[in-house]
Amino acid sequence: MRAAVLALVAAIWAPAAHAQPTPDWIVGHWLSCADGRATREAWTGAGTGLLAGVNVTAGRRTQFEFMRIAPQGDTLAFFGSPNGAPPVAFAMVSHANRRAVFENPAHDFPQRVIYARAGRDLVARVEGVVDGKLEGQAWRFRPARADAQCR
Repeated sequence: MRAAVLALVAAIWAPAAHAQPTPDWIVGHWLSCADGRATREAWTGAGTGLLAGVNVTAGRRTQFEFMRIAPQGDTLAFFGSPNGAPPVAFAMVSHANRRAVFENPAHDFPQRVIYARAGRDLVARVEGVVDGKLEGQAWRFRPARADAQCR
């Protein structure tokens, strides 16, 4: 009886199995200095099955986004919550060669979120169809100290 109870407790507390591992290569502090904006992004949680991130962009106005990559059903999803809005899920549709693609075709914009490593840099891109035309925005981040400044 005791063994059955311990097995049940272990099953309840075991991490959820999912088809793909988290893209742990995203973990770190990142800085992009382009178009008069400083965009900082930080990710943590390697090896845990859940990555948590925050993005702060300072330019004419300051914006922020809370993010996570976490299990959703039997796969992973990127959850974005810009400027305190409720999180929106984007299901992971591919993850190979240090490139992860997340999609939510029902979302207004973006419908796709892409992260990829380019050497030491991290490239992030959002894209979607607006008025029948593919639109997008990309950031190239370099590794940085926490709260590094653009020069």
